[in-house]
Amino acid sequence: MPRRVLPLTESIIKRAAPAASVRKLTDGQVRGLKLWVFPDGAKRWRLAYTYAGKQREFALGTWPQISLSEARRLADEASRLLRDGKDPVAARRTAREQAAKGDATFSAMADALRRKKEAEGKSARTIEKHKFFLAQVKPLHARPVMEITAVEVLDALKPIEAAGKYETATRTRAFVGEVLRFSAAQGLPVTDVSPLLRGALTRPITKHRPAITAPDAFGALLRAIDGYEQPLTRAALQILALTAVRPGELRRAEWSEFDQAARTWVIPAAKMKMRRPHRVPLSDQAIAILDALRPITGWGRYLFPAMRGKDAYMGENTMNAALRRLGYNADEVSPHGFRASFSSFAHGSRRWSHDAVERHLAHAERDKVKAAYDRDDRWQERVAISKWWADYCDEMKRGARGQVVTLRA
Repeated sequence: MPRRVLPLTESIIKRAAPAASVRKLTDGQVRGLKLWVFPDGAKRWRLAYTYAGKQREFALGTWPQISLSEARRLADEASRLLRDGKDPVAARRTAREQAAKGDATFSAMADALRRKKEAEGKSARTIEKHKFFLAQVKPLHARPVMEITAVEVLDALKPIEAAGKYETATRTRAFVGEVLRFSAAQGLPVTDVSPLLRGALTRPITKHRPAITAPDAFGALLRAIDGYEQPLTRAALQILALTAVRPGELRRAEWSEFDQAARTWVIPAAKMKMRRPHRVPLSDQAIAILDALRPITGWGRYLFPAMRGKDAYMGENTMNAALRRLGYNADEVSPHGFRASFSSFAHGSRRWSHDAVERHLAHAERDKVKAAYDRDDRWQERVAISKWWADYCDEMKRGARGQVVTLRA
């Protein structure tokens, strides 16, 4: 029986002393990955692999510049190239030739990564975010990815931080790291320097989206929405409250997705955060709003078309602006907060199973094993929840302050 090789650790690597000849330490976690310890004390990573029937080796860099975790990641990327039928050494040679011709700037590699995401069917929102983060780091655009340093990245992020946009700065740092790792996967001699900046930027304070969870206050909000003068925005907020979908899913809703006879709205996977189609049961109240809306926008593609621009949908800030005009500030309520309101009332009623409420919100099952086997979307219970919630919203609108009657299912 072959002796099991244990995974390397940073401690083992640090203690590895040179000998008269090269020592080769095998990593028991990643196949083919070894650390060569040379007589002069240098420690270099090598990946042994087979291509076209021949044994080959791929130099991954020197420790500690390339850490154990980074070496494993590079080895995984090389394995992906092999699975695609590409020789990692040849891929790196090609990438270096491109770099010599000036084809490996940060913006060029970011664009290549964007095209990869588009080919993989990533959502329009994901592609928009990619373009947004690229625009935040213009000082890096013309820089060859092989030459980008941690100091350069930090200098590019500092103006964002200085503007008080701590969350944007943090997420842009992650984006830079994504582009650098993608570049390394293409065979370029690139090191992801973004982890070195952890702690260098002001950490954003995590804030939950504001939501109203008291029945009398939520009823007052619903009454205010019913009185809003702009019909399309009013209808959008009303449907948002009744369905508890994400605001972006509603803004991009298309008439072709609705089957009013079956009382169902099917949101395609491409529009969903979790990349799975989502069925939304429609209550009588939601159907009535759709019936009133159809003569206004039913001739077009979107339920809520943009005021300007052909074939465009409602802007991201339209519903937010309406809530502000109704007198609600950003610390009281947001469009996304309607989901939290629904969740609080539905869970608090103790009428519905946790799974059904979470499926209603299109939340992913955290237990991956359970998610693999339990694909029931609790449809019948969710239809009942939809009816209960719409009726309860009506009751909250009618109820006296603090005296809302909890409805029976």
